[in-house]
Amino acid sequence: MLKVENLSVRYGAVAAVRDLSLSVGQGELIALLGPNGAGKSSTINALTGLVTPAAGRIVLDGVDISRSRTEDRIRGGLTSTPEGRHIFANLTVAENLRLGAAIRRDAKGVRQDIDRFLALFPVLSERYSQAAGTLSGGEQQMLAISRSLMSRPKLLLLDEPSLGLAPKIVIQIFDFIGQLKAEGLTLLLVEQNARQALRFADRVYVMSSGTLRFDGPPTGLADEHGLLNLYIGG
Repeated sequence: MLKVENLSVRYGAVAAVRDLSLSVGQGELIALLGPNGAGKSSTINALTGLVTPAAGRIVLDGVDISRSRTEDRIRGGLTSTPEGRHIFANLTVAENLRLGAAIRRDAKGVRQDIDRFLALFPVLSERYSQAAGTLSGGEQQMLAISRSLMSRPKLLLLDEPSLGLAPKIVIQIFDFIGQLKAEGLTLLLVEQNARQALRFADRVYVMSSGTLRFDGPPTGLADEHGLLNLYIGG
């Protein structure tokens, strides 16, 4: 599904990502872990086209998208739920969801998907005509993920979905992520909450200081020179 080959991202003289290679297979949930400043979000920004790689290739379904526009990547099946959610605060829940389906032309399918997410997250149904900025942090994250899914992506990138949320809401969000995996959606999950991420991950990549430190199954983390504690925090 996704292959990243020798990716490097620079901001002037600063190398945020250095020679990173990773892959995400059809139907997998891959966790990309690491501390603040590891280069995780820069990797996501390169995958979505928000930054241009200094080197390397990004291949989605056999197509090199390294220099493609963000809109074209979305049309190709890659969608991201960014860190911090970035919902449109002045628009209603309904308008946010419809914007997520902007590239679609199947009005009936769009309505069915909206109904599905309102059923999954009843609070969004209650707030349907309310400005999204008035929602709590957890409600905004539910909306942000639902909005991303409205484009019916082949691959969903989730950047720190638990950030700033209460523990009870974090469990709810990750249960939903597990449900998406069970339905066959391919996911790349960037997280600092390793405990939750490892509940569902098929494979794990660990980054630190812009470079890859580990690539393997979740069970391998505990045996790899204390990586779980050293780079993630237990």
